[in-house]
Amino acid sequence: MNIVNFTPIPAFTGGLIIGLAVVVFFLLNGRLVGISGIASNALTEKENKFDNLLFLLGLIIAPFIYSLFSTGGINISISNSYVLMIAAGLLVGIGTRISGGCTSGHGISGIGRFSLRSIVATITFMIVGILTVFVKNLL
Repeated sequence: MNIVNFTPIPAFTGGLIIGLAVVVFFLLNGRLVGISGIASNALTEKENKFDNLLFLLGLIIAPFIYSLFSTGGINISISNSYVLMIAAGLLVGIGTRISGGCTSGHGISGIGRFSLRSIVATITFMIVGILTVFVKNLL
């Protein structure tokens, strides 16, 4: 068992920050947080377009801000082709439309309000993710 990656304090702190962000977003906007919904609304909605774009901008610049205060830095390497990543992104987008939301919407906001649909969706996401890793490691 590898316990090197066991980091309960940072994980708990990160969870608290995510939970607080969901509550603040709901109180300020009257909507639940779901990245796919926010991205879709940023492209199609007229009224809250600026709010949605700011939220997405925050997701993009947050790692850069984090790296300014982090001692270890963030090492990112892309090992697959851009064509494969674009195809995977499109499949994820289609999947979020079919399931009516993404892991953040169902897993954070939906489970937090005890939505049976979100609980089933999140369990499905997790099972498919585990099976994908299992199959990939077999090949």
